[in-house]
Amino acid sequence: MGRYEIYPTAIGNILIAEEGGRVTNLCLAESARLTGMERGETPLLKEAAEKLRAYLSGEAHALTGLPLSPKGTPFQQRVWQALLAIPYGQTRSYKQVAEAVGNPKAVRAVGSANARNPIFIAIPCHRVVGADGSLTGFAYGVELKRRLLELERRA
Repeated sequence: MGRYEIYPTAIGNILIAEEGGRVTNLCLAESARLTGMERGETPLLKEAAEKLRAYLSGEAHALTGLPLSPKGTPFQQRVWQALLAIPYGQTRSYKQVAEAVGNPKAVRAVGSANARNPIFIAIPCHRVVGADGSLTGFAYGVELKRRLLELERRA
């Protein structure tokens, strides 16, 4: 059985969940939809929260090395792997991500996979932008996306 805890951060209350020694969820607490998990801090959850706070304080590579295990379809998994390859402080268009997963016409499907990313920030869906560089399609709102990108550009 997995465990989760809710942590206050500079961007709001964040729910972090883990199962089998790997982070399965990292999201704004009010949007969480978990089943079969028990509340209670573990060493991994505490470490993930500390790393997230460090990232939000401008530490560029604070989330590196965090063991992640998002649950999703094979296509979603490929998209999330492609997101992990986007360097800190840079962005890619939905089309570029679709091309990276070998399906250049799957732009909308990439957007859908981004929206279902259960480990936001650590799997950086906020680094995906419109073809013209516009900030579009972020599950937690464009303003938070802008804040995260600005944080990364300052570091």
